[in-house]
Parts: sequence; structure tokens; C-alpha cells
Amino acid sequence: MLAFRKARRKLRMGTICSPNPSGTKAASEVCNADWMASLPPHLHNVPLSNLAIPGSHDSFSYWVDEKSPVGPDQTQAVKRLARISLVKKLMKKWSVTQNLTFREQLEAGIRYFDLRVSSKPGDTDQEIYFIHGLFGIKVWDGLMEIDAFLTQHPQEIVFLDFNHFYAMDEAHHKCLVLRIQEAFGNKLCPACSVESMTLRSLWEKKCQSPENLTIRELFDSVLNLPAILDWVKTQKPGAMGVNIITSDFVDLVDFATTVIELNDLLEDRALTKC
Repeated sequence: MLAFRKARRKLRMGTICSPNPSGTKAASEVCNADWMASLPPHLHNVPLSNLAIPGSHDSFSYWVDEKSPVGPDQTQAVKRLARISLVKKLMKKWSVTQNLTFREQLEAGIRYFDLRVSSKPGDTDQEIYFIHGLFGIKVWDGLMEIDAFLTQHPQEIVFLDFNHFYAMDEAHHKCLVLRIQEAFGNKLCPACSVESMTLRSLWEKKCQSPENLTIRELFDSVLNLPAILDWVKTQKPGAMGVNIITSDFVDLVDFATTVIELNDLLEDRALTKC
């Protein structure tokens, strides 16, 4: 299932997906692919805004094209400096804030994606790319990767937050919307208040994307992952608690699993209908 928010302005413990000779669970090896479906029945009735949901910051930035032009999200000063090859290499280092692909993030339990998009200078078509300093993969390719996961895991919900748009006119925006509709089809569903939306209500409607959501994102990005994990462990989801918690480099620690396990703190709640 898929939740989608487009703005012109601005988990239960998993199983090991592959063996690790060291005997430890690297985040990329922990499989939380069906953590929403595996939540206890009383949590199926809890508004999505009250669940603890792990997300990734600059979710698409696991690959950027060092040979591409500098993106329109950068200043003219940066663009001038980037004519020096060494500067371009340095840009690539800070542009990459994830190590896992969309599919790998989803399997690790990530359910919220922070997405920034742009057209590319010189392109004559309406192609749109992910952007973070340098251009990433085509948006269409990312959507297809996410859709393939959703097809295999029909009870999982993914929030796509398109929140930054660069060098895009009305035609580009229309193209983006059409691409999203083409990629996900009936996995998208009409807009509904996230405060009244639950896993059960979405499953019953066989909807796979509440559109134009406003979601509480209470924590964004990390510099010191172990310290952030300690902070996460002290949090509690619910109406007045955390909702979506996002991080850079979600594979470096048990970030997703730690956020998912916060849902164990939730008590039984009454089902709220959309």
C-alpha cells in the first residue's frame, strides 16, 4: 500500500534476509519487509498518525551521477566551483546520504521517503530526476522499484513525500503526476485525513495510496547515529508522541527496527473511520 504527498512548497523485529559471517545483524540484512502486516490486531485500528514509522532523509541519494551537471538546487557559486573536477568529487561525497536502494530500504522497514526532483538542463523531453546537488536516477525508475515491492507486499503502506521541485514548469508537474498514476494505478487512493486513516481502513478499501497527506515528521536527519538511537528509544508514539522519524544512512545501525519497536508501547485504541 502506498501513501503519497505532493507539495509545491515545501516494526516488529525482522528476520535475517541473508547470512552474515560475523553473526551480527547489519541493517541491510534485517528484513522488516512485512512489519505493518505483522503488527498485532489492535494496532490495525490505530490512526497512521499515531504509529511510529521509520523514514529516510534524501531517500534517493544512494546514487548520484558525478558526470551530470550540478543541479538547479545549488547556488551559482557552487556551480562555478564544480567546474573543478575535485570539487565535483567532493560534491558527490556530501550528496550521497543513503547506502541502500529503495528496495533495500523497504525490506529494512523504511516506509517514508523524502523525495526532491528536478528536470535536467538540456533535456528536450519531460524526464524528471531525483536531485541532491547532483542528479540521481530517473524518478520513473524509482517509482517502478517501489511499486514492485508494494505488489509483493500488499499490506505495507509507503509514504512518498515529494517536497522539493526544481526547474519544473506546469508541464513537468503534470508529467510527474501522470507518471505516479501510471506507476501505481489503483494502489493510489483518494485523499483522506491521516488522523482518521488506519491500516484496517486501507486494507478494507483495498486502497494503496492516500493522496495529499499532511503527516507529522518529528525528527529529521542524523549526524551521530548512536546518539540518535538512544534518543529514539526514549520516545513513545501516539497522539502526542512521535510519528515519522527519518534518518540519513539508515543501514548503519538498527534504525528502522528501533523505530518500529516503539509501536509495542501503544495500547488498544478504537477504530476510527475515514
